Order: sequence, then C-alpha cells, then structure tokens
Amino acid sequence: MTKETLLMQYQSECLSALKSVANIHKPFEKAFMDTMKLFMAIPDRINFLQLGRYGRFSEQTYRNLFENETFDWFAFNGSIISKYLTGKRKAIAIDPSYIPKSGKKTPWIGYFWSGCAGEYKRGLEIMGIRVIDIDNHECMTLGSIQTPDCKTLDNMDKNLVDWYSSYLISRKDKIQSVSRTVVADAFFSKETFITPMCENDFVISRFRNDVILYYPTLEQKTGKRGHPKWFDGRIDFANLDLTRCKEYEVNKGKLYGLRVYAKALKRYVSLTIWYPMDGRTDKWQLYFSTDDSMDGREVLDYYRTRFQLEFCFRDGKQHAGITNCQRADFRKLNFHFNASLAAVNLAKAACKRLRIAYSISSCKSFIHNAYMLERFICVFGISPDPQVIDKLFKELILFTARAA
Repeated sequence: MTKETLLMQYQSECLSALKSVANIHKPFEKAFMDTMKLFMAIPDRINFLQLGRYGRFSEQTYRNLFENETFDWFAFNGSIISKYLTGKRKAIAIDPSYIPKSGKKTPWIGYFWSGCAGEYKRGLEIMGIRVIDIDNHECMTLGSIQTPDCKTLDNMDKNLVDWYSSYLISRKDKIQSVSRTVVADAFFSKETFITPMCENDFVISRFRNDVILYYPTLEQKTGKRGHPKWFDGRIDFANLDLTRCKEYEVNKGKLYGLRVYAKALKRYVSLTIWYPMDGRTDKWQLYFSTDDSMDGREVLDYYRTRFQLEFCFRDGKQHAGITNCQRADFRKLNFHFNASLAAVNLAKAACKRLRIAYSISSCKSFIHNAYMLERFICVFGISPDPQVIDKLFKELILFTARAA
C-alpha cells in the first residue's frame, strides 16, 4: 500500500461514477465528493455534526446537500456495477431491512420486522435493490428506498406487497437495463407480487414447505370436445415421483428439478427441490422460477447467491453509518441511506481496481489514516520530504488494518 493509494482510488471511482449522472453542477460535485470520502474517513457516528467537524465545508452545507431529492443513485451505482460486476449471469436481488429510529416527527416511522431481533420493532425500513453476480458470487447496491408505514399504505389503498411491486415496476427501465430476473425471499412468493412482476420480469423465489403444487398432466389431446385436464395430482414431497424429475449431482443432499403448477400463483413454474444429506424427507426446501423452462440447478444458483446482499447491509450498518442519520426529513434520510450503501460500493470498486482483498473494516482504517495524515500535513503548511512522507504513510496507514 503506497501513499494515499486506496483513498485516491476511492475518490477516483467516485468522480468517474459521478460523471454518469446528468445535470451535476460544480458546487454540488465538490460537496458530494467530500461527503462520500467522509463516509469512509469518519471512524464513529456519521451525522451532520461529524461531517462539519471532519469535512471541508460547514455543517449547513452538508444539510443542504442532503436535501437533494433529484440525484440519480441508480445511474451513479449502475456505473460502478457495469465496470466491476463482470459475470455473464446477473440478477436483481431485493430485500427489506430494519433501521432503528426514534422520534415522533420522523416520516414513515412505524413497526417493521427485524430479522436480528425476530420480532416487529419500532423504527424505519428500507428496501435494498441490488445486483448479484451469479458467476463470481458478488453483490453491489443499485439503490434503496424507504418503506411506507401502515398508515401511509392505508392512505394509498395498498398493502406492503403491492407497494413493493409497484415501486419496482416504476423503476423497471433502470432495473431491466441490468437484468430481467428478480430474486426475492419467500415473503415475496405471493400472487399479488408475482403476477404484476411477471408482466415485466421473471421472478426467482422460495415456497413454504406446505405449498400446494401439482404435477403437469401427461394426457395428450384426443381431438374430442373439451380441454384435457390441466394437472395430474398434488405433489407429495415426502414421496416424490422421481420418474417426472430431473436429478442433479450435488455435494450435500439430493437435488431434483421439474415443471409444476402452483395453485397460489395460478401459473406453471420451474421447481427445484433440495433434500438434505441426512435423508430426512420433512426438511425439503422448494425454490422456483416463473420462467418454467429454467434449469433446476440454475434456479438454485440464483437463489443462493441472493444471500450476498446481506453483506451489503452488514457493511453499511457496521461501518458506513446507515443507521446514524438524525434528521426527520424524508429527503435527508433517503440521501443518507443511499450515500451509505454507495460508499460500500466505492470501497469494493477501489479494492478491485487495486487487486487487494476487500474488507470494509480495513478500508475504513486505510482511508481514515490517510485522510488524517493528509489533513495534518495540509494544516502544517510545510513542504515535507517526499521519501520521509511515503514511509510515514505506509507505516501509519497499515497500522490499524484488520480483517472484517
């Protein structure tokens, strides 16, 4: 690691991505570049007070910057993704995440499901829209949006699932430019979500184990009046008819694929059934794709790669200050959430460019140390010996580096 290398590369990636966003003025560019650098340089809570203390601008400047609601985060992140997610198979992965927040004036505050706590908790929720690279098992954030609370949804005359699908459809131009396949967890395997989405994209998700599925009919048309029956019988997963399935070789367990009719979704889907190695037939897992011609192994690859998005949320919450915004303004909250997740993207991109192992904890240490040394030298107002400074940077920047 040479003098300021990671910090300089991080800023270079940020500037390059910013050029892909239309209608950016010079004052906004300067404040934005400084803000994104501070999301990695500030070691503690990331709020307006801290931005004013560490940054080049006043606290009010950062407050004004976060009021910008027209900035195209999809274009900004899309520029990074197009350069660094190089696999041939990509998909859009979606997942909501709970954000702890208090206050009576915070917009859309309510009770949302917290997976860590295993219960509904008061706070906020954001839906992360991410791109997963199936071939390389990597993930980057395309954008995020705050989820409305129950009262707001009632005023919209929608439920939560309707709102998710309507928002994704409203951004379909940006999403379909990356992939036409959307991967979501079992919560989204509902007809009210699947049907609207399938008019634009294919969906890969997971069924509950008690789902009602039917074998497709083997009857041929006889030429007589009336349609042949649509399906032959309900699937009993404890006694699967293996003659109708395609078996795949896997290291652990048994994997089967077949085309089935899903009663709840009112459509045929490509189903992948995984049984664990211990032979228990009551522990199966059911994955499906609304593209009923999709290969069963590929369905499993897409769904299991979806878990990479959890690491983006983890890095954002633990190191990029996604839970630190203290404002009760929808615009500022939205900007803060997206800036935090974009900072994680930039850190990944900088590490890839320098061909070093990615660790968000080490990135924070490198960039914080380089930034502070840069500030010290700037404040001293001297012209230091380059050789001495290079040695100093190398020793001090790597001093606190650690794996995530």
